Order: sequence, then structure tokens, then C-alpha cells
Amino acid sequence: MGGGGGYSGRDLSQSQERRAEKEAEAKRILEQERASKRNLFISFATDDIDEVNLLRGQARNENSPISFVDRSVREPINSERADYIKLRITERIRQSSMTAVYLSDATANSQWVDWEVKKSLELGKKVIAVHAGDNPPSKLPSSVVDNKIDVVPWKDLSKHLQTD
Repeated sequence: MGGGGGYSGRDLSQSQERRAEKEAEAKRILEQERASKRNLFISFATDDIDEVNLLRGQARNENSPISFVDRSVREPINSERADYIKLRITERIRQSSMTAVYLSDATANSQWVDWEVKKSLELGKKVIAVHAGDNPPSKLPSSVVDNKIDVVPWKDLSKHLQTD
């Protein structure tokens, strides 16, 4: 007697259909999660790379309220070729929904930070400035002051990432 157990063609197609529905639901959830994250360009003085890396790490922590996709330039670009650097940074800013300026004592002296803020505004991007601790540095980049950029503590960054 040949045991005839197992799936019939109909059972198999229902199983495949359920699997396709689950895959579609998982894809929809991932797309919603990506849509809820901001594409963020982080402008900072080179001296602040360690603090900025902490911010990047916090955004990857699933228990953190800060959620964004980092679009900033991760590696130093050959500084002897300013036009090339500006082109690369402009591409990254275009890919972003907003720019966050990390403020420190070194930021006010960075020509690149000023240029990145101005370029972000020129491209129609929202710009906010964030600082560690309760108080911002005493001296801010001129582009932040002149353009009346909101200055917020790092701990409040997530609230500002959710607003347009």
C-alpha cells in the first residue's frame, strides 16, 4: 500500500501563499522602520570624531531613542583637493533628510562645518546643532548663529529628529 501521507498540491500552494504573505508583511514592517529613521548628515570638527562615533553607536543601539541612518563622510577625504571634497560632501548632504552639527569647543573654528551648514541650507535641508551636556560651548560656528539654527542637547536629539 503506498502510504499517501504528506501534502497535496493544494496544501502546498496554501503553504506557499502563507509564506508569501508573511514575507510581504516582514518587508512592509522593514520599510516602515526605514521610513521612520531620518537620513542624517553629521557635520563636525575632526577633533570630535570620538564623540561623533559615540553618537553613531547610540543610533545603532535598539534601546536608544535616537534613530537615524548616518550619511556623513566616515573617512577623511584627501584635504589637498577641496573641490573633490566638496563634491563628495554635497552628495552625502543630498542623500540626507537633515543635517546635525555636533558642537564642541573645536567646532567654531572649523571652516568645513561652516561650509557644510551653508550647503545643507542651500539644498533645503533642516539643520540642527547638538551638544553634549547641559550647555552648548560658549563659541558657536558663525553659520549656526547667523542662520539661527536650533541648538539642542544631545539627550533631546531624538525629539528633533522626529520633527520637520
